Amino acid sequence: MSKLLMESKRGLIMGLANDKSIAWGIAEALNEHGAQLAISYQNEALEKRVKPLAAQLDKEPLLLKCDVSDSKSVEDCFAELGKKWGKIDFLVHAIAFSDKDQLRGRTIDTTKDNFIMTMNISCFSFLEACKYASPIMNEGGAILALTYMGSERVLPNYNIMGVAKAALEASVRYAAMDLGEQGVRVNALSSGPLKTLAASGIGDFRKMLHWNAFNSALERNVTKEEVGMAALGLLSDCGSCISGEVVHADCGYHIQGMLRMKHLRENVEILTEGQNV
Repeated sequence: MSKLLMESKRGLIMGLANDKSIAWGIAEALNEHGAQLAISYQNEALEKRVKPLAAQLDKEPLLLKCDVSDSKSVEDCFAELGKKWGKIDFLVHAIAFSDKDQLRGRTIDTTKDNFIMTMNISCFSFLEACKYASPIMNEGGAILALTYMGSERVLPNYNIMGVAKAALEASVRYAAMDLGEQGVRVNALSSGPLKTLAASGIGDFRKMLHWNAFNSALERNVTKEEVGMAALGLLSDCGSCISGEVVHADCGYHIQGMLRMKHLRENVEILTEGQNV
């Protein structure tokens, strides 16, 4: 029998929404390799979504309430986790939010309130989670944040979320230096587009999926199972020398400088869909 990469390891996943989410793909991969999971939820409504998923895991998970917009809630979540388990080996931060109505139009029209909220939930919550996880992280542990290529390049209908993801990636690098002193690695995983609850707020998302499939190096889109396996590699001892990185799991789309000419017809159809040309 092959060795289970996460055998005897415990950790927390923050931001699991449903069985279509990237966080669930990561949870499945960790579960298959022997990890025991704790899962946080924001409120009672999301708890009802998480419980059926938790029932599918091999080891009964620990369910914890954690509203990242409330610092006391975050502190209490990690305090309870430490009380129940003592130490943890990994943390997955899969939380981001912005007003979907402000992800359209011009980025410079984003309101101050939405900017603050977006940065607080999508970036500061990661730093705060690292802060409270630090005292209970085992040496050799790992922390993973989820990001997207909108942090590096301008993408339509991503707007201020791209700014927040850029800040998140910078935070990953600084947290990697802070926590490296205690032997903890910190990385970010930049997934290609997937049909998730979060993606539903992005305009023209279906076009984005087709565009990525035709123009990525592998000529297809990534699956949540593949993203889960990539996360497994970074969280397990397979990634023991990797810290402060943004790893792309997008079938090579991020390396492209222009559209693939052999798919010219398909690219034009995507660009002109719904238009009279």
